[in-house]
Amino acid sequence: MKTEQGTAHSRTPHGTARGALPRFAALALSLVLVLSGLVACAPSGNNGSDTGSGQAAEQSYTPGTYTGTGTGNGGDITVEVTFSENAITDIKVVSQSETETVAAGALETIPAAVIEYQSLGVDTMSGATVSSLGLMAAITDCVEQAGGNASKLQKVPAQEKSTETVEKQADAIVIGGGGAGMAATIRLQELGKSVILVEKTYRLGGSISVSGGNQVVTGSKLQAEAGVTDDSAESMVEDFQKNGEDICVPELIELYANNVGETTDWIHEYAGVEYNMEGGLHDLAEYSHNRELAYAGGGAGATESLRAAVSASGADVLLDTTAESLIEENGAVVGVNAVGKDGTTYVLEADSVVLATGGYGNSDEYLTEELQNSLYYGLMGSTGDGLTMATAAGIDADTRLMEYAKLYPNGAEVSPGRAKSTIDGNLLVWPMSTILVNAEGERVVNEKASNHEILEVELEQTDSMLYLLMDQENFDVWSTKLKDTGFNTQAVESYLEANGSTTPIFAHGETIEELAGVLGMDPATLQATVDAYNAGVDAGTDEFGRTGEYLQMKIGEGPYYLVEQKPRYATTMGGLVVNDSLQVMNKSGEPIGGLYASGEVVGGVMGSNSPSGANNGWALTSGKLAAEAIAEQ
Repeated sequence: MKTEQGTAHSRTPHGTARGALPRFAALALSLVLVLSGLVACAPSGNNGSDTGSGQAAEQSYTPGTYTGTGTGNGGDITVEVTFSENAITDIKVVSQSETETVAAGALETIPAAVIEYQSLGVDTMSGATVSSLGLMAAITDCVEQAGGNASKLQKVPAQEKSTETVEKQADAIVIGGGGAGMAATIRLQELGKSVILVEKTYRLGGSISVSGGNQVVTGSKLQAEAGVTDDSAESMVEDFQKNGEDICVPELIELYANNVGETTDWIHEYAGVEYNMEGGLHDLAEYSHNRELAYAGGGAGATESLRAAVSASGADVLLDTTAESLIEENGAVVGVNAVGKDGTTYVLEADSVVLATGGYGNSDEYLTEELQNSLYYGLMGSTGDGLTMATAAGIDADTRLMEYAKLYPNGAEVSPGRAKSTIDGNLLVWPMSTILVNAEGERVVNEKASNHEILEVELEQTDSMLYLLMDQENFDVWSTKLKDTGFNTQAVESYLEANGSTTPIFAHGETIEELAGVLGMDPATLQATVDAYNAGVDAGTDEFGRTGEYLQMKIGEGPYYLVEQKPRYATTMGGLVVNDSLQVMNKSGEPIGGLYASGEVVGGVMGSNSPSGANNGWALTSGKLAAEAIAEQ
């Protein structure tokens, strides 16, 4: 018989549920919940034969195949584990909803290691920590079902660590294998410069691999092919300054706007990144011209093309290798000290170093208290490594705008402090009849305003939260996109079953009155909100300025749904000070010899808030430009 254990999340919305829990404390709590929320199932009775090295304590099991489930980053991970009388003989991952570009290695490597060492103390996969722990929770569950002693299996297997020191030389070292780092590597190799690319996780990809897969393409051939020929760098700069509260660094936003078109064409024609031309340019409130395209296959599709281009470039790629410090001589950076997961020490020497290490969204050290109390949905590895290395004594790099992050108004809190996005589904139902209401059941904003405008209104509401109000027809369309943003089908079913009693809130009722009662709203207020919106559709005018194709459809028959919308962020906006050649500047306002930066580690390019598709475009553009600056020396 199937049994369930676990701790229900508090219903207290954003801003109060977590109090002042720091980022890592919230993560620790989340992982405790992962390990406690196991699902037990009866064994199927299949016998197996002994395998493995038997390094862990001797165990005895009831032979058979058992099914267990743990909670990963994308939802439930279900495994089948087969036991003989004294060994784990087989582990199969039978279902999961993890992001392939992040978790694939963990889902393959960890089961093999558990079998090889007969241990639950094997390493988690760097860059896929939550997925790794969810997988281990599922395997642990099966061990306990089979009568094994899971605590004794936690012993870390003896694995010899390398004591070797390896020295390498190249023209340039690139630290970080995300979009910026891959673009810099590809371009440097194309220009005849040898590159060592250092990536601390097991796989190249970074934030672009888990992004929504959209990119600004202003001035590119592809934008013209898609029908927009009157966009300009000047228009892009104006839009970005407005969106970023007029604090974008002028020379950087102008650098971006004047070069993203050429970068787009290069990344498409030379690196093989494909764009979804059939889907066309996106109509977004942030932009005065349509200038965003999606990658074919999303962020994962773009990443696969970039990985292939890096491989074809001939660059020396060091995976599972962490850059620990910059080597400085006479005020210039001349190399990097790094260490591999296997213990190998690397002394890497080069004329130039490019920091492409991403942001600091998962580092309490650099986050303001406000950001520590917002929901995070980015990479676990975004810990500000480049900032730490560049600001160390002797390097003394300067930083700016460290208090800002790109907040979106459409997060659902799937575990304490962690969000998933509903943005893809939202885009489908704005042309239908979905509206946003606050905790009092009142509509307070034009749903087709920019994310930034919606966020500003959301932050003013009770508990900094809004709700999507949908009828059944809208919900059916909206929910088709949940899987694309990492929601697990079984998890969504559990949210609906909880009906507003846990976070994330997926409340529902047969009538508007019943729905309001679920969350303690005044039924008359919520009904009046629905009636006012429907009257606007009849009149062809809306009190909040919703117009045209977005004001054609009435809120129809139930059941009805309210789904939470909370502030979420992944991208941090602050970072290193650079000049228009992407050289890192010290605190005296002088360029640091040999040190460049690209991507999210650079501060100020988009001011306080990046518009849609901007971060991927900046990563690729700045990576390419840093490479060209190095080649021109």
